[in-house]
Amino acid sequence: MDAARRSLLGMMICLSACAVLVTGCAEQAKVEDQQPRPVRTVTVEKSELGELVTLTGQVQAENEAALSFRIGGRIIERLAGVGDHVVPDQVLAKLDPQDELNALRSARAALSAAEGQLVEARNNYDRQTQLLTRGHTTRVLFDQAQQNLRTAQSREDDAQAQLEIAQDRVSFTQLKANVTGTITSRSAEAGEVVQAGQAVFQVARIEGRDAVFDVPAQVIHSAPPDPEITVGLTDNPSVKVKGWVRQVDPQADPVTRTFRVRVSLVDPPATMRLGATVTGSMRQKASPGMTIPASALTRSNGQPAVWIVDPAKFTVSLRNIEVQRFDPATVVVSNGLSAGDIVVTAGVQALHPDQKVRLLGASS
Repeated sequence: MDAARRSLLGMMICLSACAVLVTGCAEQAKVEDQQPRPVRTVTVEKSELGELVTLTGQVQAENEAALSFRIGGRIIERLAGVGDHVVPDQVLAKLDPQDELNALRSARAALSAAEGQLVEARNNYDRQTQLLTRGHTTRVLFDQAQQNLRTAQSREDDAQAQLEIAQDRVSFTQLKANVTGTITSRSAEAGEVVQAGQAVFQVARIEGRDAVFDVPAQVIHSAPPDPEITVGLTDNPSVKVKGWVRQVDPQADPVTRTFRVRVSLVDPPATMRLGATVTGSMRQKASPGMTIPASALTRSNGQPAVWIVDPAKFTVSLRNIEVQRFDPATVVVSNGLSAGDIVVTAGVQALHPDQKVRLLGASS
């Protein structure tokens, strides 16, 4: 009986302790709930100017030409290298011409033989013409002499054409520049065997310079119709020029999912050399909505919402908004916000309506 009383007394003491503990936690939570919760906020402003976007790119030639031999063979001499300035008809490399010279001699011999056959056929035709006029030969022999003359003339024409082809192939053993510019790369050396059409040199034309950027799709969509680009050297930001978009690739890069954009530079200085790293700045077109950080978003009634701070009471309320566009770090709101609204950007998951808050690092 004493043991049962002692057990009952212990249970009552435990229950009393738990009740005291629960009451203390509730009172502590109530005290903490009455204390203002620190939050970070932004003040919504309506801007007439779009966001300034800056990307990094590279200076390239507006036009480049790949120079290659028109016939295959072994390179015996390379006369130019990367960085050399070239002009039209300047010899850059040579192939071994021995096979082409032999073909040229063969074509000349064939032409001489064809010319001899033509002379013989013409003389025979002249004799048959005179004999036919006097009635001393047959019509069959005359027709045969006439056909032989035509055949000899065709052979002579063919031999002349083969000689010209052989002469051209001899000239093709020399790779000559056809533009004025600077060699930016080479892909063959003396002693290598190259195929016809295989690029040996890459030449950047002297006229025109482009700044080339890899641009995300959202930047292209938000760009004005004819944007003005400011391009400056990365290592010397004081060197700046204006540029205009000249070309946008129609297809995105399969790896980066960005679009290659070429910006034509207006009177670039000499310091903007080929391959130099540059930064391009463009101001996007002004959006009719208002931009807030993406961290401010929450949901209410299945719709996007944000917490708004009452500047008089420093309490928060939940307001639904309409989102116009999602960007990587920001959200463009088309409806639901007004200029001057204070939006909570950090701590949104721990708030409830009419909760008092304390603003930390408020910004616009």
